[in-house]
This record gives sequence, C-alpha cells and structure tokens, in this order.
Amino acid sequence: MKQVQTSAAPAAIGPYSQGFISGNHVFTSGQIPISVGTSEVVGAEIAEQTEQVIKNLKAVLEAAGSSISKVVKTTCFLANMGDFAAFNEVYAKHFTGKPARSTVAVKDLPRSVLVEIEAIAEIG
Repeated sequence: MKQVQTSAAPAAIGPYSQGFISGNHVFTSGQIPISVGTSEVVGAEIAEQTEQVIKNLKAVLEAAGSSISKVVKTTCFLANMGDFAAFNEVYAKHFTGKPARSTVAVKDLPRSVLVEIEAIAEIG
C-alpha cells in the first residue's frame, strides 16, 4: 500500500491521508469544498461547493495516477437532501462514466459544508 499526498488538494484536517493506493485502485478520503490557497470553504450554495469538491477529488486521483474517468464507486454525503437535484446536475457533468454511487444525508459535515465525496478508482 502507498499513501497519496498532494499539495494540489487540501491537506487532511485530521489523522488521515488524502488517499491510499492498494493494488491497482486508489481509495480517496472524503473531499470537502476547501480552497487549497486559502483553506477556506468555497461557495455558499451546493453547486459551487460540489464543483470545488470535485476539483479537490480530481487532484487526489491524479496524484495517485488515476482520473475521474476511472472512478468505479463514489460515496456522497449531503447535509440536505433538498440539494439532491442541484448536486446531481454538477455531479453528472463530471462523472460521465456513471460510476456506482451511494448518496446519503448526514446531520453535519466538517466545517459545516454542504457536500463531501469520496471515491474508489482504478489506476493505470
């Protein structure tokens, strides 16, 4: 196994890594809408936050030698299921391969963000 670390995505805000490579897959930690440059939450609306989350997720995947097109499974966490349609709109633009997905509503997310996404992707 090999730990994934990149300065192109926000550093972990706890005792975990941005991701791990095991075999020919990368398993990412959940990404939230934090700007690498400012460490601040990007956007107040679900669409803006989802765009930033996917940007951060792409950076971790690329650091592992993968890409968003090689994602086979995502787990998505929403603070409000009322945001589901707007979230899906942004998600569908980026995840054109339609990976397997679970989406759940949660009571709270770190830094009071609206969305978090983790992924499993193939490498190579």
